[in-house]
Amino acid sequence: MNRIGWILTAVTAAALLAGCSSASSGSASGNPATSNPATSNPATSAAPSFPVTLTAANGPVKIKAKPGRIVSLSPTATEDLYAVGAGPQVVAVDDDSDYPANAPVTKLSGLTPNLEAIAKYNPALVIAAQNSNGLVSGLGKLGVPVLIEPAAATLTDAYDEIVQIGQATGHAAQGVRTVATMKSEIAADVKQAGSRKDLTYYWELSANPYYSVTSSTFIGQVVGLFGLKDIADAADKASDGGYPELSEEYIVTAKPQIIFLADNEPADGGQSPAIVAARPGWSAIPAVQDKAIIALNDDIASRWGPRLPQLVAQIAQAVEKAPGS
Repeated sequence: MNRIGWILTAVTAAALLAGCSSASSGSASGNPATSNPATSNPATSAAPSFPVTLTAANGPVKIKAKPGRIVSLSPTATEDLYAVGAGPQVVAVDDDSDYPANAPVTKLSGLTPNLEAIAKYNPALVIAAQNSNGLVSGLGKLGVPVLIEPAAATLTDAYDEIVQIGQATGHAAQGVRTVATMKSEIAADVKQAGSRKDLTYYWELSANPYYSVTSSTFIGQVVGLFGLKDIADAADKASDGGYPELSEEYIVTAKPQIIFLADNEPADGGQSPAIVAARPGWSAIPAVQDKAIIALNDDIASRWGPRLPQLVAQIAQAVEKAPGS
């Protein structure tokens, strides 16, 4: 599945999970709670005690002992696991998990998980972005705990998932340190670039059709740290979920001053600054005229894990180079 398909599928699943979770679960606010007093505050606690019960998007999940065999069915969760130091415990990751390079990639799918195939890895813990094909209940019957860590809606969600994965794997302290480092790096870049409320931008998820993001999405909030205005906001409908399809005429007329491309890889459309600049009529767009077309790393731009500071750094550089800076 291409990246736009993955993103829209993950967002839909996250919305469904949020609707099914209880108000006390903490998932809606992006602040997972726990029933273990030693880990009741994921933002500050670092106690790696077991057993531990964590409240994920799929409700309370009890992990009896430090999991020695972990299966990840989410590219972001895979990055989180290695970032908190749980890499040696990972025995299998899904076919979309391409980072880090030493992750044990398999044919397992996070979108359409095969319970039998997962069970063959004898996992002590499975982490996924969505509960598909009866994943939670099916593995539950086998005594395998499953943590559903859905697409983050806010930066707080992203941070809390990293901390929770640290707690779930026996690396609570490193999870907290990872988040602290991310926050520090992001804050530094935002401070250096400053706020540019005079700038507009277009974030391209795909071309033909042109899908974008609004300021209400996770990506929109990240870009919003710099004060930029999203041209897609005016075109958004309730049914779009923050990911509207825009016409070429709309984009050209909106005249964005910065264009961010999250569809560079061949599998995602193979777009590039040169290709965008050559599109009929796009020469009138300020971003094209000022060569402010930013080719992003597609993977980093579609995930909400520990490499987020790299994405923020790219946005910061674009802001700093923009006219009027």
